[in-house]
Amino acid sequence: MASTENLNDHHSSGSFPVDPMHQFEIKKYIDLNLGGIDISFTNSSLFMLIAVTTISFFMIFSIRKNSIIPSRLQSVVEISYEFVSNMVRQNVGSQGKTYFPFIFTIFMFVLFLNMLGMIPYGFTVTSHIAVTFGLAILIFIGVTIIGFIKHGMGFLGFFVPKGVPIFMLPLLVVIELISYFTRPVSLSVRLFANMMAGHTMLKVFSGFVILMGFLGGWLPLAVMVAFTGLEILIAFLQAYVFAILTCIYLNDALHMH
Repeated sequence: MASTENLNDHHSSGSFPVDPMHQFEIKKYIDLNLGGIDISFTNSSLFMLIAVTTISFFMIFSIRKNSIIPSRLQSVVEISYEFVSNMVRQNVGSQGKTYFPFIFTIFMFVLFLNMLGMIPYGFTVTSHIAVTFGLAILIFIGVTIIGFIKHGMGFLGFFVPKGVPIFMLPLLVVIELISYFTRPVSLSVRLFANMMAGHTMLKVFSGFVILMGFLGGWLPLAVMVAFTGLEILIAFLQAYVFAILTCIYLNDALHMH
């Protein structure tokens, strides 16, 4: 995992042997500039490309035969498909079928990015707020556009709670607007914070293993192994939460409740 990277990098004698924040450093591989905008190809870009390529090959290779008795890989793909399909059906309803490809793509993309960060010397793309906020703002804008396409200006009624005394409406409308416009922030921070905190913790415990040596380091090593299992679970859960919140926001846009 990324937390075990460069375990022998000592900053100075007697200092903590592992910098827990070093694993989140953006490194440029190809320096590119377009009209004053930095579009360099970085380690973050590389792992996003790896994620897209891996997902594509995984899906195509797994279902190329599409046999009645599925292989293990085909079974994994079918389970993933049904998992997301049920998520969309339960949270969006029948109208959600149209948007299933997008939800499935979001889930698989975030999941693979999270899991790639658990591979030794890997880079956790979702530990950067710029990436998670970019995904969140894309979802936010898309869902808002869908709401206006579906309901026209009537979508503004989403911000006016029903059955509320008229003298309280101005305050509640402001609260609803603030709540709505903070969705991309909460969606992005939740993913970013969980991934960054988990990997930082793993890096810190790996440093304790080095400091305490083989005999004294068995306890932090055991804790690190346990945290690794927990972090893998969190990586899946965060992809699930990101996808299900997208479904909930989409449901609000389609049904206004």
